[in-house]
Amino acid sequence: QVALLESGGDSVQAGGSLRLSCTVSGLTFANYPMAWFRQAPGKEREGVAYISWSGSMTRYGDSVRGRFTISRDNAKNTMYLQMNTLKPEDTAMYYCAADSTGGSWSQPDYNYWGQGTQVTVSS
Repeated sequence: QVALLESGGDSVQAGGSLRLSCTVSGLTFANYPMAWFRQAPGKEREGVAYISWSGSMTRYGDSVRGRFTISRDNAKNTMYLQMNTLKPEDTAMYYCAADSTGGSWSQPDYNYWGQGTQVTVSS
């Protein structure tokens, strides 16, 4: 069975950095584009970043572009999200996702999801 496991969430002060990881099992990781989403209480799930299967193409949400970097290591079945210059508005549960069902990468239409890792940024 497919499993996605996020880690790396923490509580940090504004301006700080975190690196999230998403380790995947049960599917051929290198075949799948991947994405990071986040969801704050009372808000819709938001597309944060996307990476193609090879890592050659990336996309970012407007609110994180220039501060966050998505990457992947296909040999380790792991995707990463480097988050710099964190802001209080980045506070959310962060999820990794695999196997888009089609359409825009930033729509939460993926077949596989992790359980999430909490990021809290204080001012």
